[in-house]
Amino acid sequence: MNVVDALNADAGTLCVVGAGGKKTTLYALANRLERAVVTATVRIPIFDHHVDAVRVTDDPRGALADATYPLGLVPAREREDRYRGYDTETVAAIAEAHDGPVLVKADGARMREFKAPNEREPQLPAVADVVVPIASTHAVGRPLTDEVVHRPERVAACTDLELGDRITPAAVGQVLASTDGGLKAVPENATAIPLLNKVDDGEDEAVAREIAATIHEHADVPRVVLARMHDASVVDVI
Repeated sequence: MNVVDALNADAGTLCVVGAGGKKTTLYALANRLERAVVTATVRIPIFDHHVDAVRVTDDPRGALADATYPLGLVPAREREDRYRGYDTETVAAIAEAHDGPVLVKADGARMREFKAPNEREPQLPAVADVVVPIASTHAVGRPLTDEVVHRPERVAACTDLELGDRITPAAVGQVLASTDGGLKAVPENATAIPLLNKVDDGEDEAVAREIAATIHEHADVPRVVLARMHDASVVDVI
């Protein structure tokens, strides 16, 4: 199964949350889908070289009229290294006006491997069709600290771990399966498809299978995708 089919990415509006591969996943999908739009409801690093063009505009629906794809849409450049995101209502309006897939970065993780959301996250538009909670298998075995994890205290609150404990496959699975974690605020009509990224070798795959088993134990999701998103390879679908 290819990554587009595994993540049901041509269904409409797909939002990525979590840590350990959100942007890589967005850009891989954008370049494998027809007429893809990439946008965000939170800050997003400059991504011009991953798409055909980025339009910085307060009229994103108007920007669709003469666009080439994949197209990036953002409201403003906040700093030299990043753009701001739109509010969720604007992203919903983009999705309703566009006749192709809309790919949305819906939370931040500061380049960490794993996270749990705070009270303001994620920023999901109500029209989301697919939500993809992401975690990196490379978080497993490392200590629950902010060197590896964005908001480690939130991960601890979703699991039996304490700060500084070794991160286990079960803990990653519990967070991804939790409505306080990877499944937080998923719209009622959206499908959640967890993605375990950085499955680079047999050891990573064994870890990912343990995580997937925990997700299925705690949550009703159609499948868990094991992948190496740096080259958009699906290792397995469980």
